[in-house]
Amino acid sequence: MKKVLAIVGSPRKGKNTDFLLDKVLEGMDKENIHIEKIYLRDLNIAPCTSCYYCADTGKCCIKDDMQKLYKAFDESDCTIIASPLYFNTVSSLSKIMIDRCQMFWSSKYQLNNPSIDRDKKRIGVFLCVGGAKEHQGQFDAAMPVADLFLKAVNARCKYTLFCANTDEVPVWERQDILHKAFTMGKDIWKEL
Repeated sequence: MKKVLAIVGSPRKGKNTDFLLDKVLEGMDKENIHIEKIYLRDLNIAPCTSCYYCADTGKCCIKDDMQKLYKAFDESDCTIIASPLYFNTVSSLSKIMIDRCQMFWSSKYQLNNPSIDRDKKRIGVFLCVGGAKEHQGQFDAAMPVADLFLKAVNARCKYTLFCANTDEVPVWERQDILHKAFTMGKDIWKEL
């Protein structure tokens, strides 16, 4: 059975980011996959302290809820990160989790002893929702952060979906975006 790890980086449940992610998940055939949806706001994740423990060991010395996520990243066939756009990048909840994935980079590139299965092909997905009116470059700063995170967990960022102007028109009123999200879910499921 294929596994999808869906991470919500929004501090708000049931709002735009969460709703968009649910629509993507709705497009997937639930009988053939296991979906694990995680709200970062419900986890206890400390920020990276730059202690360099992972550079020496390939593991993180901070014992908190990231330990569960490390295992989930390794077991997933698809990792989805869904975040609101805050100050032109991912939310602080998302960024704290991303920073704590330094151990994957260190284990792969400094120690040449990966803490994650490098041979497993994983699909990476980035969903991002911004409240401001759509403008050129609106999601440009968030995309490299998400892409590098997905590379750290050995997922290739294959699907992205951005939704702007949610301060005026929420996601659940945007049939065009909801259709894209549902179709994306179907496409991801077929690829799994």
